[in-house]
Amino acid sequence: MDKDKLDEVLEQHKLWLETGGKEGKRANLNGADLSYADLSDANLEDANLRGANLIGADLRCANLEYANLYGANLSGADLINAKLYSANLIGANLKNANLRGADLSGAYLINANLRNANLRNADLRSANF
Repeated sequence: MDKDKLDEVLEQHKLWLETGGKEGKRANLNGADLSYADLSDANLEDANLRGANLIGADLRCANLEYANLYGANLSGADLINAKLYSANLIGANLKNANLRGADLSGAYLINANLRNANLRNADLRSANF
């Protein structure tokens, strides 16, 4: 996905969140190719990223609370201090991902690949494995 299109999706999603769904549009990035995208500090709360390709993406400090990342490929992604509270990461590939300091409390990590993931100081309270 090109940067202009992604910026528009993020802007519409921000408006959707701010107005409680009355304006804008919820981000639907189902199956999107976002490999190596700079999404640092992005607000993707409650966004649909099911099956998205986020290989090597920069998601530092991103808000992914309640996001649907079912089956997403986050291999090698940088998720330092990301907010993943109650995110759906079922079947997600987090191999070699940097989750240092990430909030994964209440996240669904069933069948997620966490091989070689950095989970130092990550909050895993009430996470579902």
